[in-house]
Amino acid sequence: MLGMDLILKNARLADRETGVEIGIADERIAAIAPALSADGPELKAEGCLVVPGLIETHIHLDKTCILDRCHIEEGTVAEAVRETAAAKRGFTVDDVYARGKQTLERCIKHGTMRMRTHVELDPGIGLIGLEAIEQLARDYAWAIDVEICVFPQEGLLNLPGTDALLVEGLKRGARTIGAVPYADTDPRGHIDRVFEIARDFDVDIDMHLDLAETADGMQIEHVCDRTEQYRYGGRVAVGHATQLSVLPRARFEAIARRLADVGVAVTVLPATDLYLMGRDHDHDVPRGVTAAHRLLDHGVVCSIATNNVLNPFTPYGDCSLVRMANLYANVAQIGRPAELASCLDMVTTLAAKLMNLKNYGIKIGNPADLVVLDCNDPALAVAELARPLFGLKNGRRSFVCPQPRLLPEASAFK
Repeated sequence: MLGMDLILKNARLADRETGVEIGIADERIAAIAPALSADGPELKAEGCLVVPGLIETHIHLDKTCILDRCHIEEGTVAEAVRETAAAKRGFTVDDVYARGKQTLERCIKHGTMRMRTHVELDPGIGLIGLEAIEQLARDYAWAIDVEICVFPQEGLLNLPGTDALLVEGLKRGARTIGAVPYADTDPRGHIDRVFEIARDFDVDIDMHLDLAETADGMQIEHVCDRTEQYRYGGRVAVGHATQLSVLPRARFEAIARRLADVGVAVTVLPATDLYLMGRDHDHDVPRGVTAAHRLLDHGVVCSIATNNVLNPFTPYGDCSLVRMANLYANVAQIGRPAELASCLDMVTTLAAKLMNLKNYGIKIGNPADLVVLDCNDPALAVAELARPLFGLKNGRRSFVCPQPRLLPEASAFK
């Protein structure tokens, strides 16, 4: 009889109709079967859905939780950039660490076990944010794998000194480079330079792109061209892309096919895009959230992510990716079980594909990164906002959130 470090009993998997037992040894999934002939400590899943650790593909830990330092009146992208830039002047390493820790712990408690966080580098902030988030990633490696994407929020070509800081960030170990083309007067030059740097350092690209509510000045097709030119298919993602949401169906589908053909992924950020878009409309207000499920139909890799928490870009958020998937489903008017389940995929398996993660998923030999959700079906996980009950990171419980229980009047004070 095999010996296991832990056996997770009566677990429901998305691709199985009956419960299974998952054996864990040496921090990895060692066995999956209806009933294991193995010895070891047991943990009961009680028939609940078990999914691989949730993945946050796009968040900003360095500028989280700064509402008390900002003044919000317009709710626009320009105001958010302006107010955040002003707040950044007071950032210190300790300050960024403390705020980032608050948000990171919330993410962990909601089942997030992998993360790509964007960190701003420019002559004003220097490496302050990067140093803080690097330390935070080290300190919480027991619960979450954090990947850093360095990027130029306030511009690249227009802001001398930023280019060198991005290069320094990559030399320090950042594995992804970002971009904000609409922050420069030459957006295509901005995009081209980011591709050059990415090629030089052999890192992936994750851009903030096409954040607007008309189709004017879209750059997504230029990104596709450069992806093809640099043979970077599968290594480029774009976040927001709200301009896709205003296109006629024919052009949307043409761009979707192009994205799939060249290998550019898309991350939708429902909370931020709903908040920022449509501010100049007094009726028939556009949602501004791109239809990721329609992109999936064309073979585009898509994820759903949080973006900002409690700052001028998004003045709310509890760091729950299940809630974000549910918000997207509401906005996109999704009701069919298969499409609801795809929303969960966009914070798990599809998100892993976007980030080029290896050894991810509930398979023998993979790291035992598992989350138990209070439901028994992927579609219901999104529809019901299923609570994560507990998680295993490398086979060790990293958080617990017990099921609430009712207290009848007769026993309320016992």
